Amino acid sequence: MTIVAFPPVEQADDQGLLAIGGDLEIESLLLAYRSGIFPWPLDEETLAWFSPCPRTILYLDRVHIAQSLRKILKRNPYTFAFDRNFPTVIRRCAEIKNRGKQRGTWITRDIIDAYEEFHRVGYCHSIECYEEQELIGGLYGVSINGMFAGESMFYRKPNASKLAFVFLCEFLREQGVKWLDCQVMTPFLASFGAVEVPREEFIGMLKHSLSRPPLRFVLDSSVPRR
Repeated sequence: MTIVAFPPVEQADDQGLLAIGGDLEIESLLLAYRSGIFPWPLDEETLAWFSPCPRTILYLDRVHIAQSLRKILKRNPYTFAFDRNFPTVIRRCAEIKNRGKQRGTWITRDIIDAYEEFHRVGYCHSIECYEEQELIGGLYGVSINGMFAGESMFYRKPNASKLAFVFLCEFLREQGVKWLDCQVMTPFLASFGAVEVPREEFIGMLKHSLSRPPLRFVLDSSVPRR
């Protein structure tokens, strides 16, 4: 049954946990993301919803790219694509087990099914890094109007997920996007310059982004994007 309302985000606990239960229908996910909430299952059976305070974001005009990564970018070794193989991207993200204190993966079977459907209707996208025809890294996230929220990433070769992330940031900047929702801080995000903002400030930024036209995840297919 589709969720029709969440508790006020101010009721989230110190860990950001707001609610438990519900479903992952498209309208439920839309309501969540438009409200500054995201699903984060505690295990295969327990669906939880979070709205942390502070919230982690990355201002796209302040992205820090390490010198070693800049050297790789100058070599242009890989190509990038959107939504060429979303099912593989989310499944490879689910394979990652090293998630700090969390055991296993939060990308459960139900999450995979729900986000594949979310992708099918145009609200979830994959950013993919290729070496020739081999998918070697990528990430996926949710985009509603002018908002983009990163969800998870993977790599099969060193730096592939980082390169896909930089590509996404540059692509979003080209479309006038000012910031990226990173949800919670990690060492990876901190290395790129992500910061934490109060939840109230984040909600105001979110409302502004939701008032903007939808982003277009389309590349010129006649020119390889490097």
